[in-house]
Amino acid sequence: MAENTNSNQADSFQKQKNKEEMQKQVISFVLMIVLTIIAFVVVATGVMDSMFAKFLILSLALVQVGFQLYYFMHMKDKDHDMPAAMMYGGIWAAILTLAALGVITWW
Repeated sequence: MAENTNSNQADSFQKQKNKEEMQKQVISFVLMIVLTIIAFVVVATGVMDSMFAKFLILSLALVQVGFQLYYFMHMKDKDHDMPAAMMYGGIWAAILTLAALGVITWW
């Protein structure tokens, strides 16, 4: 009997795709751990000026938020348009609120 080669090819393609996805998630997880260690070392050693250290830690935190959204919450995948729109809308509303409060406070 002839085997169904299309399903075998589809299975191997899906396995390869899953393997690549897992590699990306592991790499992003390791990068987030490294960024956390960098932030810890900056604070623990105290070798940097406090203003630069605050800027560096906030920058590292923003990079980690990006990793969390795109890799662990699968925002990079298609069919996530509505959750992405809601999250980006919430981020935009938070930025506008903080900007308004900053203007009101320091004007």
